[in-house]
Amino acid sequence: MILYLDTSAIVKKYFKEQGSIEVIRLWKKTSSIVTSTVAYAETLAAIHRKKRETADIDQSIFKAIRIAFEKDWKSFIRVDVTSALNKTIKRVTAAHPLKGFDAIHLASALIVRQRINEEFVFACYDKSLNESAGKEGLITLP
Repeated sequence: MILYLDTSAIVKKYFKEQGSIEVIRLWKKTSSIVTSTVAYAETLAAIHRKKRETADIDQSIFKAIRIAFEKDWKSFIRVDVTSALNKTIKRVTAAHPLKGFDAIHLASALIVRQRINEEFVFACYDKSLNESAGKEGLITLP
């Protein structure tokens, strides 16, 4: 199984939230994790935001989370934003009510799905993006 993670799913590995157990379970059994290159900036921003908003994250925990993410990032298959991807972005933004980075994630997942012959799961915890992915024929989590 190949697992596509948008940023809302990636952060669930590093912070205990609703859906964390499910993401970690799939993360452990997948053959490959795929995401868009935009997830790097989104995830780092989310990690820093959580630190600012959560009193119980001290500097050592924060550093461990950042190091773990950087290590995981190196193992991800990353989809670059290219003119080929832009064609799919153009189509999905016309068809679905998506924000910019959500359109990038959906288009990235669709491009990868077209190129593989293996079970493919799209993990996302944004309701609108998940619904759009389902309408595009992707198996979604949750």
